[in-house]
Order: sequence, then C-alpha cells, then structure tokens
Amino acid sequence: MSRRLLRPASLVLGLSLVFCPGAHAEDPTAATPPPDGAAAPQDTETINRIMQDNEAMLSGRGFTYDPAGRRDPFRSLVDAMNAIGRGPRPRGIAGMLISEVDLVGIVQKGKSHLAFFNGSDNKGYFMKVGDTLYDGKIVRIDRRTGTVVFRQDINDPRSIKPYRDVSKRLTTAEEGSL
Repeated sequence: MSRRLLRPASLVLGLSLVFCPGAHAEDPTAATPPPDGAAAPQDTETINRIMQDNEAMLSGRGFTYDPAGRRDPFRSLVDAMNAIGRGPRPRGIAGMLISEVDLVGIVQKGKSHLAFFNGSDNKGYFMKVGDTLYDGKIVRIDRRTGTVVFRQDINDPRSIKPYRDVSKRLTTAEEGSL
C-alpha cells in the first residue's frame, strides 16, 4: 500500500483554520446562552407549541386532511364510478344492494314465479322478474334449481360489459348447517 504524504503547505493551511481564533467571526444576532442552564425564550415557546400539537393530535383534534380537490386515496375508484348518477338510496328493497339481500324461497304464482328475499332491514320482500334493486334487477327465477339471477350494473373501466350476472341460490337445511 502506498501512503499519501501531507505537504507542508496543506498542513499549515489546515492548522490555521483550526487554531486561528479570528478566522471565523461570530454572528452578532446569535443569542448568548442563558445563565444557569435555563432554556431561551424562543426554545421554550417552540417546546410548548410542540407539546400542544402532540396533545391535540393524540386527542384527535389536531389532525386534519385537506384534499385540495383531490380524491380520497382510501376510497375505491370502482365504487365511486358506480355511485355517480344514482343519487341517494331509496327506502325499502329498491335501496338495497344485491349483496345485502338473502334468498329465502321461491313461490309459484300462476305461470310466473316470485322470489322471497330477506332484506338488510330484516323484512321480507316478494320480487318478480324485472324488479330492481339499487345496483341491479332480476332477470331470471328458476324454481327447479332454486336460483335467482340478477343483472348487476357495474361501471368498471376494465370490464367490456357494463353489467355482470350474479346468482343467488337457495340452500337446504343440510347445506345451511355445515
């Protein structure tokens, strides 16, 4: 290994920076330290402000989020697109989502069929083909297989079709207890 030797000129320059007291002039606006180890008034104010901010944040009052016109990053883009143009949910089964209703039974009325649903409000509703929920409508009721097919409206930019078919099926007592 080769060692690098210091030249006398660089050594003298380095020592002059370290040992020359007049080389660095002190800032005339710099505050002198307070006597007896007490904190300066500026430092005390800063510490108090930090403590108040921490207390406010821990109590839930201190944190605010200003979106400044941007969307909420924690909300689904697909759900936001589906909610546009629908407005507030109506009362009853018309305001319920397909996922919020449970198929309880299928009844034959003349030549047509009615599906009996238990809504999210724990009330029973009879519906026929063509009746609508908040996010879709019934397209088929099949009593033999015990299924009801919904056409759910979706507004997914990745999907080719603006809908998807969702089936709800009756379960037997043996299937329900598993």
